Amino acid sequence: MSNHGENFKFFQHLDCEYFPCHETKTPETFNCLFCYCPLYALGDQCGGNFSYTDKGIKNCMSCSFPHQQENFDLVLEKLRVLIEQLRIKM
Repeated sequence: MSNHGENFKFFQHLDCEYFPCHETKTPETFNCLFCYCPLYALGDQCGGNFSYTDKGIKNCMSCSFPHQQENFDLVLEKLRVLIEQLRIKM
């Protein structure tokens, strides 16, 4: 798969003390672009592999959805949903 003209969809911060922040078998493809998940606020509609703690806190430790380069466009689509939900209806 060629990434010609789509390099903006992938970034790695190899010097980050948390890299990679999730367990992965392929650290060379781990995408840091969405370091903090922009989809967290979507709750159970985020599309990722998450769970809830006993205290009801969303736990994303098992989720790599925003860290997969091929999901860039899906993350943007879900961000559009979040933005629409937050839009003031006039």
